[in-house]
Amino acid sequence: MFLERMNSKLKRVLVPGPLIIGAGPSGLATAACLKEKGVPSLILERENCLASLWKLKSYDRLRLHLPKRFCELPLMGFPPEFPTYPMKEEFLSYLEAYAKHFSIEPLFGEEVKSAEYDPTMEFWLVKTGSSEFVCRWLIVATGENSEPMSPEFPQISDFKGRVLHTSLYKNGTTFKGQKILVVGCGNSGMEISLDLCNSGAQASVVVRDTLHILPREILGRSTFGLSMWLLKWFPLRLVDRFLLFCSWFILGNTHRFGLRRPQIGPIELKNTTGKTPVLDVGTLAKIKAGQIMVVPSIKRFTETGVEFIDEKIEDFDSVILATGYRSNVPSWLKEEGFFSKKDGYPVAPFPHSWKGENGLYSVGFTKRGLLGASLDAQKVAKEIATQWNLEMKHLQTDL
Repeated sequence: MFLERMNSKLKRVLVPGPLIIGAGPSGLATAACLKEKGVPSLILERENCLASLWKLKSYDRLRLHLPKRFCELPLMGFPPEFPTYPMKEEFLSYLEAYAKHFSIEPLFGEEVKSAEYDPTMEFWLVKTGSSEFVCRWLIVATGENSEPMSPEFPQISDFKGRVLHTSLYKNGTTFKGQKILVVGCGNSGMEISLDLCNSGAQASVVVRDTLHILPREILGRSTFGLSMWLLKWFPLRLVDRFLLFCSWFILGNTHRFGLRRPQIGPIELKNTTGKTPVLDVGTLAKIKAGQIMVVPSIKRFTETGVEFIDEKIEDFDSVILATGYRSNVPSWLKEEGFFSKKDGYPVAPFPHSWKGENGLYSVGFTKRGLLGASLDAQKVAKEIATQWNLEMKHLQTDL
């Protein structure tokens, strides 16, 4: 599938088709779409497994937050016996079966150090620890969640308890009987708080900003699926009002529990800022019952706990940082204009975020989850296949 030659420093690998960086769902979807169109590709993956974020850095009770039909990759659906919201292990087994079905064999343990376009050669030069890959097309599929993000908090080094990011959290069994502060109130923070509570820990969750909490299902249908259907017929703001009315009817007034809603509706907020609403899986009931406490922003850490901005001081045994992830693309991609150096996302917003210049593409940076990654993969494969077929035609003519 690819050719090799040695030089004095790095093994040079000439890749005839596209080179894909990342063997997560985005990379697999792209490779499958390319193969379906007769275009060979090669995936580089820094870890030693597929979907390393899911396999190595996610908690045990994780499920897909959206129904499986919105999360399947192109050309192959989930097994019909899978539940509506597949569990972590089920999703991983689906990805393994997907790779096997399309004969996708990534090169594991290949962490990209740099990728730079050579205008003289008109090829991309991608360097790992041991090799230099040369390719005509480069597809960045490392995703929005490449690196754990752990913000600096005042005097956090003073805290004598345990501090860990959610990427290291597996389950609540080791925290039984402890007081735990969860910093971050997105879907992961809320679900980990629930997991801790169910495991016998006393959990408090930091909510420093407004957020939307929606029921996972409305009228027996997925909230997300219902929203997508309504948007085909009604204006976005009217759909947002409907969602908020249903949320108030099903969940009640969340404001009195310290969970203030933004002025802007949940779908509009997602589209404009990328901030995902929390789909409740039982955490809110625990908050209402006083089993999970909502606390304000952190002012500073102490040796034994935290002082909050309301000047209350509380002791904690451990702190879990549910502060999310970030893209690491700016650390290795030597390119100007397509990816932002600030946040590692394509500068152009969705749906125009998939295509750069000089054969550079991105998949999985839409802020629209697996569905957005699948759409990207199909667009990229279609365009590259057109170029590939044209070049092959010219090559055959020359021969």
